[in-house]
Amino acid sequence: MVTARGRHHPSRSGGPWLLGLLVRLLLWGSPGAWASYLRRSSSCTPIPHHMALCYDIGYSQMRIPNLLEHETMTEVIQQSASWLPLLARECHPDARIFLCSLFAPICLDRLIYPCRSLCEAVKRSCAPVMACYGYPWPEILNCSKFPAEHELCIAAVSTEENSSSRRMPRASCKDCELEEASTAREILENLCADDFAVKIRILRKNTTTTISDFDLDPSRVEVLKHGPLLRTEIPARLQQWLDIDATCVHNIMRGTHAGVFVVSGEVQSDKVVVNKAYAWQKNRNLHQAVRRWKHHRCPEQPGRKV
Repeated sequence: MVTARGRHHPSRSGGPWLLGLLVRLLLWGSPGAWASYLRRSSSCTPIPHHMALCYDIGYSQMRIPNLLEHETMTEVIQQSASWLPLLARECHPDARIFLCSLFAPICLDRLIYPCRSLCEAVKRSCAPVMACYGYPWPEILNCSKFPAEHELCIAAVSTEENSSSRRMPRASCKDCELEEASTAREILENLCADDFAVKIRILRKNTTTTISDFDLDPSRVEVLKHGPLLRTEIPARLQQWLDIDATCVHNIMRGTHAGVFVVSGEVQSDKVVVNKAYAWQKNRNLHQAVRRWKHHRCPEQPGRKV
């Protein structure tokens, strides 16, 4: 799979989707109206290394003008750079493939659009994140313009993930980060204010895709406060949080493969939302707060259960 991770070499994992496209191209008959030849109207050019969105995507040559009618490389680089913040939100594992199929179309002898289903999958996950910052899904990415799955087009790579028992990870509008607690008292106040508080160990399971998989270590779950939840359902709720809130978990882990944290948050209908996260290692204030928690009395708050 192609990845947008900064130091990962996407061409090593981009092979399967690119090979699949080439096989389909060889098996396909004459192109339809949407897949006209481009040799007379466009040219092939190397994807420049300073085009961060698509450099090392898995192929090295792109067509220009591209499928978004950008006619110069300067325009392509400038316009593509505006999508990098969305990729950083990790809203969908195929977002980079989708965008690069338009900004830097692969240099073949015919026009290859992204499949409509790929566009729709990326839009479902990424449009809500764009809306968090006041940006609508642009008309130039109107999914109805793209070919159906049975036509020759660039399909989604993460179909297996979509059909698995896990939900598709999605980015959060909330920018959660590790807390830098000044005192044990401050931590206790924060724990009191939230619905639940748990000491957990998080493991990074998958480091090869755009969005990493994280697991909860079931042997390292210490419930400090369960609030409206049953103690027995907290591990499953936290695993759900790890599965779907990619941005928050990524920020907390800070590139590590495993870590122990104290997290607290609120219960919202069928999910939990983490408001605070503290790294356990070398955090004296946190250690002190957790020791004091068993005997700490929170101020009464209507509707809160400890």
